[in-house]
Amino acid sequence: MRSSSETVVGSSGSDRVLVIMAKAPKPGSVKTRLAPSLSPAAVTAFYGCLLDDTLALARSLSDVEVAIMCPDSDVNELAQLAGSEVSVVAQKGDGLAAGLTSVFAQFSDDHRRRVIAFNSDSPHLPRSILEGAFETLAAHDVVVGPTHDGGYYLVGAKASHPTLFGGDGMGTSSALERLLSRVRDLELSVGFAAPFYDIDVADDLTRLAEELRLAPASAPRTAAWLKEWGRLCGAGTPARST
Repeated sequence: MRSSSETVVGSSGSDRVLVIMAKAPKPGSVKTRLAPSLSPAAVTAFYGCLLDDTLALARSLSDVEVAIMCPDSDVNELAQLAGSEVSVVAQKGDGLAAGLTSVFAQFSDDHRRRVIAFNSDSPHLPRSILEGAFETLAAHDVVVGPTHDGGYYLVGAKASHPTLFGGDGMGTSSALERLLSRVRDLELSVGFAAPFYDIDVADDLTRLAEELRLAPASAPRTAAWLKEWGRLCGAGTPARST
């Protein structure tokens, strides 16, 4: 494994880089919008499964360098979880906007590399969408994967654009709109990956559980956790006791 809080990141030689935006699975710091439905311990365990399966998805792509960008305080823990061949790098500043800015400042290389930042809670995303996003980025300055709630689960670029990610509106229903406005201001070309959904609220859990019931191999740890969650809920046991 490799971990660093420095700004210089070693390259694997690949011109495609997939950076997972993650936090260490700690109670109260991840997936907080699930708290009304799940206990803090359950939320943390669930997020750990999502992250593990997301890493597996990322590693399944051929000829792609995989890295994690995270808050400085989480570097050591995530380096232990990520295992070998994954760089775990501390972002500069706080919040998602700072993290995304750090991704392209550290990994892009004057248009020679295609860098995609991807969230840590979409292990159910078909691998073909990630492959297609890299292809789209070959023909555009920016690629974006919209979510159904007005945000985005994926964003990629071939160069660093420090003003691309403003702190305003991140994590809100206007996040995609604000990003595309800044893309236009910078006169960058943009292509799109297929719309998808991430996991924020209890309804997302239900939707994901149904999908993974039919195809558990696509995210096996998450599928097993959701199967048990569904069993407890179905038996009349409150989800918060998971």
